[in-house]
Amino acid sequence: MIRILALTGMRRRLTLLVTIFSATMVLALIFVPSAQAVLTGSPSKFESGNDPTLGLGNMVVDTTGDNDWKTVTFTHLSDTAASNSDDSFTPGQKQDTTCPTVEGHKNPPKDDFTDLASYTELSGSGQTFLYGATIRYTANGNASENVELKQGTAGFCPGSTTLLARVPNDKLIAIDYLGGGAAVHFHVLTWVGSGACFVANDTAPCWGATVLDLTSSGFAEGGVNGSAITAANNPISNVNIVAGQFAEFGVNLAGANIIPAGSCTSFAQTVWESRSSGSSFVSSTKDVKIEDKSISNCGEVIIRKHTDPRGQDQVFNFTSNLAGSELTCTQSTATSFSLNDDGNTSSDNGANTQDCTKVPSGSYSAGETLPVANYDLSAIDCSASDVTNGSSATPSLGAGTVAIVLKAGDTIDCTFTNSLQTGAIAILKESTKTGNPLVQNAGAVFSYDNGAGSSGSVTDNGSGDEDSSTVGSVCVSGLLAGSTYTINETTPPSGYGGASETDLTATAVAGTNCTDNLPSAANTAVFTNAPLSDIQVNFRDGGSGETSATISCDNTTGTSDTTAASGWDTTDTETGVEAPTTVTCTITIDP
Repeated sequence: MIRILALTGMRRRLTLLVTIFSATMVLALIFVPSAQAVLTGSPSKFESGNDPTLGLGNMVVDTTGDNDWKTVTFTHLSDTAASNSDDSFTPGQKQDTTCPTVEGHKNPPKDDFTDLASYTELSGSGQTFLYGATIRYTANGNASENVELKQGTAGFCPGSTTLLARVPNDKLIAIDYLGGGAAVHFHVLTWVGSGACFVANDTAPCWGATVLDLTSSGFAEGGVNGSAITAANNPISNVNIVAGQFAEFGVNLAGANIIPAGSCTSFAQTVWESRSSGSSFVSSTKDVKIEDKSISNCGEVIIRKHTDPRGQDQVFNFTSNLAGSELTCTQSTATSFSLNDDGNTSSDNGANTQDCTKVPSGSYSAGETLPVANYDLSAIDCSASDVTNGSSATPSLGAGTVAIVLKAGDTIDCTFTNSLQTGAIAILKESTKTGNPLVQNAGAVFSYDNGAGSSGSVTDNGSGDEDSSTVGSVCVSGLLAGSTYTINETTPPSGYGGASETDLTATAVAGTNCTDNLPSAANTAVFTNAPLSDIQVNFRDGGSGETSATISCDNTTGTSDTTAASGWDTTDTETGVEAPTTVTCTITIDP
């Protein structure tokens, strides 16, 4: 009996445990064989223990409708074996330390892992099942191991980038394959921050004194291969292995109170630890292998808002039916929230992201409240999701929603992109004389401003700018759709006077542009400009040398220049005279 209970720690502790259990109960722990190959409630009917007919653990399906390692997608880890560089807990140290040290160490062949495999699944009733398998360097008839489940909420141990620190409610499943694997015993311990320790002489933090015995509960099952397994039937390491070299187990983590159904519990790391048969799990660990794979009965849903172009200051409203007693979201609520991409260029921040964790597995929907003025929902992209465990996200762009089927441990990550609707405005130049578009329009400069941060200027290049098909007009695209712009001519075109009009308006209609969907006449600002003329009146003495004159012109709108033209005595040059107008010039000789 001492051998069976040796996993409970030091001899002093053993005495206490023996006084607690009756002799009958102890015998029951020794002789209860594996009664089933499949745990009750296993969704895949995974054969995680000794087959009741064949009486051995294996990797292939024995019963139609069941599954085994050869028929599921599992996580495989290979481990350094028969080497002084094999990762191991430092020999002799207590495990009642938050961060046990790991060093390179050669392990006894029977306690030396070569390969490990794990597989998890969630039942429809919310129960999480963990299946594990280990292959050792040589056979070990009575194998012992620990499977440590770490939440990782305190981060890595100091100086380590691989081993997470232990925190309260981390779990340790101690497994002993006895009688050549015919009898498998399971105990569950919990890391505590205060209170009594399993090892009575230790102080918290430690593995707590409360131990859950799963051996005869029906919530755990295991076995060791009683005969050789060929490479063809070994999907884990693909080599021949002898009897007693392979061990496997299955645990209903809900029944074991490790991940209770209806709650949200997540373990970020699994530490696999071999032990010598019958030795204390707290002092005789040998080989160690770290697996970084989340085990959880809940998932995560992330909704992001992007605008095109990025960084627009616009509020977008969302609704969802995400729910759960432990649900935590970064925005105020899960069912109704708002996101804004303001100021973002290529990254995300808290304002444009809704991140909900501890979301129970199930079917959900999330969507944007449509329509949003001046914006079109142009994409719903869920490709960033981690759907390792089979989750799915199905967008409906027209409805602005995404249908979510969330599996435990997965993350659905969807980005809703809204493209800023743009439009165009047109500016037409006409002659005051003919009423026709100005053919010679090069050099005219126009300003436009919607009074809300969208402004600019455009210079006519003489061929219609973006709209090259309409001479005499200027088109400006990419403006805020639905916004009304005030337009002014700041520089008239060559050969014409300033525009008669100021502060004309035009509205940029969504979808209009300067190529194939031009603005209508109603959204065109029309400026009229008068054509300009130049007048020059000259006087020159007829040869007598006795005459002179003064010249003055009235009713001109241009610029007067009285510098005498070459070869003339007196000149009045009037430039930029707008038509139509009457110019009267008076020449006084010998004033």
